Formats: sequence, structure tokens, C-alpha cells
Amino acid sequence: MSRKIDMIKELRDELIRFVAECAANWHPDSRSRYFDEPLLGCADATDSLFGSYKQIIGEHHLTPRELMETALPGKQFASGTVLCWILPITEATRASNRRQRLWPSREWAFTRTHGEAFNNAVRQHLTEFLLARGHQAVAPLLSASWRTVATADGLSSTWSERHAAFAAGLGTFSLNRGFITERGIAHRCGSIITDLVLTPSPRRYRDFAENCLFCRDGSCGACISRCPAGAITRFGHDKERCRIYCYEKVVREIGERYGVSAPGCGLCQTGVPCEARIP
Repeated sequence: MSRKIDMIKELRDELIRFVAECAANWHPDSRSRYFDEPLLGCADATDSLFGSYKQIIGEHHLTPRELMETALPGKQFASGTVLCWILPITEATRASNRRQRLWPSREWAFTRTHGEAFNNAVRQHLTEFLLARGHQAVAPLLSASWRTVATADGLSSTWSERHAAFAAGLGTFSLNRGFITERGIAHRCGSIITDLVLTPSPRRYRDFAENCLFCRDGSCGACISRCPAGAITRFGHDKERCRIYCYEKVVREIGERYGVSAPGCGLCQTGVPCEARIP
């Protein structure tokens, strides 16, 4: 057990160091970071929850075993860990987006485009960190198996970083289908799968949306009025309306002005009680 704890600490320390020191985590025109100190969680790769995602999300969603065995032909995957992290967006960027009512701020748009490129660097770095220590590792979003899938509810994908983070005890979902962690809902998240067996992080919640005030007791709903697309109501989140706004309308209106290909939106993740904490 102590060796597992030591390895988790080593991975957490390396993740924190990389986020603090990597130049790709800095805005290109300022001395501020995209992300603050990250959170790390572990899930048992054989946890039955991953199998249940085929019913919750769809048959297209892959299990850790399917992803590993596809990425590493001829190797059987019997046990391992899904390592998940949360990259909390800095206060300066959140504050800039908090003031917006229609389009995301420039700082937010940069974080969505260049910050996610940095998140890919985190995926690659932790994969190489484990490979150098003799462990197989695959980042699902960097693998050939990852793709988007059209469903009746809107676009989905073959691996959900948020559902992996839920399995790793890092938080729960919300009315707007964001993911509320102890550092709030304004973040990017990532994961890798490894054959290294580590102690799973506890899931300190009983419900999939326990951290959301609206889902918990109906006392919030701030994200409803923050959504410029009208994609959030008391009945939930309209994925297709959100997609059209974020990836078509916002791109047309400010993509060229900001010089980014995927500005995102994030208004429902800022100016709300769950922005930087569990409310």
C-alpha cells in the first residue's frame, strides 16, 4: 500500500510541477497562467461504472480495457488505473469572463484554445512519465480510438473526460452538464489509462449531480440566465443548441478577432455560485 501511495504522490508532484513550470501554460501576451495548481484523482480501470457508461452515454463509449487493448494490439489489459486531473482556470480569466453577457472574453477564448493545447501537453507528458518507469499508458483523447459521435441528444464521443473524473472522485455533474469539483466548474479536465495499479480515490458523493445547488435542492439555477443561447433550462441542457452557439455563432463573431479557432463560451461557468467551489 505504501508504494501505491508513494507513486500517487510522485505523479501528483510531477503534475503540479509541470503545470507550474511549462511555458505552454502562460498567456502569450501577459504574465498570467491559464491554469492554477491541478487536482489529481484515481479510478480503478476495472470499476463497473465504466461499463455502465455504455448505457448512460451510449454503446459507442469505450471502456478503459477497450481503449488500452486497441492502442496496444496483442496485449491483454487485466487491471490498471484511470488517472484524472482538473486544471482550474485562474481567477483573472474567470473575472474577465464573469463580466461578459454575450461573447466569451479574450482571456477565456485563449484558455479554451491554447489552454486545451496545453492540456494535450499534460496528457503527453504524463504518458511519457509512466512509460519511462516501465508502465503502459494511453491518453484516450490522443488515441486513434477517440472520435465524436452523433446521437439523438447531440454530439457525444468515445471517451468522456468528465465521466472519468466522476469515477475518480473529483466531482459531480450540474444542471448545465458541466462538472463541479472542489475548485468549482471553471476548468479543463484530462485523463490517461495505465496498467499501473493504484489505490482509487474515494467518491465522497451519493448522487451524480450532488454538487449542483439546483439539482440538490432547487435553490439556484444561476447558469440558466447566464446562457446567451438559451440552452439551459430548469429541465436541463440542450447540447445541440449549445454546440451551435459555441462552435458556430461564437466562432463566426469573434474567432477571427481573437485569432483562435475554438473560443468556447464559458458564461455558464462564471458568475455562478459554483464557479470556483462546491456551493
